[in-house]
Amino acid sequence: MSATTKRNDMLTRKLLIALLLFFSLCASAQPKFFEPELYIGPNFGITGSMVMFNPTVSQSYLLGYNGGIVVRYNAEKNIGTQIELNYSQRGWKENNGLYARQLNYIEIPFMTHFFFGRNTKFFFNIGPKISYLISEHTIINNAQTLDLQHLTSVQNRIDYGLCSGFGLLFNIKKESIQLDARANYSLSDIFPSISGTDFKNSNNVNVSVNLAWLIRIR
Repeated sequence: MSATTKRNDMLTRKLLIALLLFFSLCASAQPKFFEPELYIGPNFGITGSMVMFNPTVSQSYLLGYNGGIVVRYNAEKNIGTQIELNYSQRGWKENNGLYARQLNYIEIPFMTHFFFGRNTKFFFNIGPKISYLISEHTIINNAQTLDLQHLTSVQNRIDYGLCSGFGLLFNIKKESIQLDARANYSLSDIFPSISGTDFKNSNNVNVSVNLAWLIRIR
């Protein structure tokens, strides 16, 4: 390689380094488009629950409540992640009013959080959830004839499925008030659904309305 070629290579490298430094300085001098946000706070709400039995059991919604802790991280302008740790009451109430059972779960939803607006924002959440049954008890038992769902305890304590919802979020300085409506659909069954059992399906379905008070900590 000639001395001229070496000199040209050196100049090219120096020029590339200078350009990289220039663009780096320009980028660092630009204002950030979005400052990531981290929120945490309590939430509380009411639930309406059923169990989708197959063969069908005629039901109406069993009312209960849920509540827990919300952690939300907004990494981009219109998208973030919301994780919760909740206590949630589910179960079913049969239409004849003679039987109802409450199922109490600890649940963890992992949701993608889409939001639009400024001080008042519309948002949409969707993602998977996993729950664990911590207790169950019969709250109405006036049936003269007990069927299988009355006599059998929950066999599958781990419950998993999908959740999605929408709502409004009101920003007040570094605090947020969040109101949302949500639907939860379980993909797992509370009773065994293998061949030869009485129920082909027995999955939890519930809706909820929640109010959360979140504080921005970053």
